Amino acid sequence: MIHIVLYEPEIPQNTGNIMRTCMAFNCQLHLIEPLGFKLDDKHLKRAGMDYIEEVFWTIYPDWETFAAKNHGSMYFLTRYGFHTPEECDFKKDYESGEDIYLVFGKESTGIDKAILKQHLDRCIRIPMVPDARSLNLSNCVAILAYQVCVATGFDGLSDREVQKGADFLLHIPEAND
Repeated sequence: MIHIVLYEPEIPQNTGNIMRTCMAFNCQLHLIEPLGFKLDDKHLKRAGMDYIEEVFWTIYPDWETFAAKNHGSMYFLTRYGFHTPEECDFKKDYESGEDIYLVFGKESTGIDKAILKQHLDRCIRIPMVPDARSLNLSNCVAILAYQVCVATGFDGLSDREVQKGADFLLHIPEAND
């Protein structure tokens, strides 16, 4: 199981987009308080569309409560990371039955540095140009969730269009018809 952990998220639109990503990749979402918004925020609902209803998510009052209740392979995304996602052995974690937790920090300051210091060997960074401090939080979640899905062979995910049919494009009339 892939878990997305948002440490003190601040922007409802990002969290809504992340909820949509969690639904699409079959990830569980963990929200660690304080949140910078109310869960009934209209921006959160608009960004998450109707997928919010289909996401399994849990809220925790603080990091300590989350850490006490969840166990598995934890990876922390930070601009101070020592490893790239490609250097992480998500496949090994998956094959050994470990749950994979991808931990992301709040938009303004990231994950608490004391938490990062306890997990230096699991701090990862998405490579980017030297002048960029960071990417948008919801984009980072999508990138890393996809990376884990690749490593786990897209377990449980469809690689074909199922709503309109795998051969949908074959039945579209030519422009001149």
